Amino acid sequence: MDQFIQLILAGLATGAIYALAAIGFTLVWQTSQTINFAQGEFVMLPAILVLMAVKFLNAPLPVAVLLATGMFLLIFGLGFKTYLVDPMAKHGVLPLAIATMALSILMKEGAKDGFSAEAQQFPSLVPEGVVRLFGATLSLRDIAIFLVAVVAILALQFFVTRTRTGRMMQATAQNPTVAKILGIPTERMILLTFAINAGLAVLASFLISPVYLAKFSNGEVIGTAAFIAAIVGGFNQVRGALVGGFIVGLVDNLAAAYVSSAYRAAVPLALLVLVILFKPEGLLGSKEERTV
Repeated sequence: MDQFIQLILAGLATGAIYALAAIGFTLVWQTSQTINFAQGEFVMLPAILVLMAVKFLNAPLPVAVLLATGMFLLIFGLGFKTYLVDPMAKHGVLPLAIATMALSILMKEGAKDGFSAEAQQFPSLVPEGVVRLFGATLSLRDIAIFLVAVVAILALQFFVTRTRTGRMMQATAQNPTVAKILGIPTERMILLTFAINAGLAVLASFLISPVYLAKFSNGEVIGTAAFIAAIVGGFNQVRGALVGGFIVGLVDNLAAAYVSSAYRAAVPLALLVLVILFKPEGLLGSKEERTV
């Protein structure tokens, strides 16, 4: 029972990271109707940028974090939308999706060749140590990761649903033409959405890198898990991405412990197939109808 509680908490902590990345898939889908196949690399890169600032600029860790965060938000938040999504969207969804695949490869190979092909230690920004709860030994880091991620997601949900700017973002995502007629600055709302996506990626990177180390291949694992989470929960719903992230995190951890660590990746994929077969819009997603 003690081990089960530990696995549940560790799964929720991992799932919270997946949820942050999955929300990025959802936000990009809502604003551009495409899938950002570089989302996993968006989570991988900020930690690498921090270590590069420490190594090459001799910057103290807090300064390195600020520099890496600012650079990432500028380039992969605002720049991603302005210089990749906008030009490619004019040519259709497929060219844009292929462009994000190319960006994914560029980011991964750039991190490997420009910094290191070896996994690097990343300093933990949350407390270390353990606590005892119901007879189980729980990691303070897992608890902190879970709480930080959940607070960030709830804050985003509050912003989107309870503030004027958030409601304008929702209106833009649902129908940009009507939103523009109503006087909503749709371009600014879309730009804000991409900036939020980059911010969530930075947070996820700083939370997960102390656990999985900072390495160029992190994006593959995180991107796949987040993609599955977004589909399982509902690709067009932020709350669906949250639920999907927790489900995938729990399934992944429990499968490694009770099924086989060698086949742990197959269990979330099996879950994905079941959801696609029986509820293709996702557990909390809504059906979208389009005229062809």
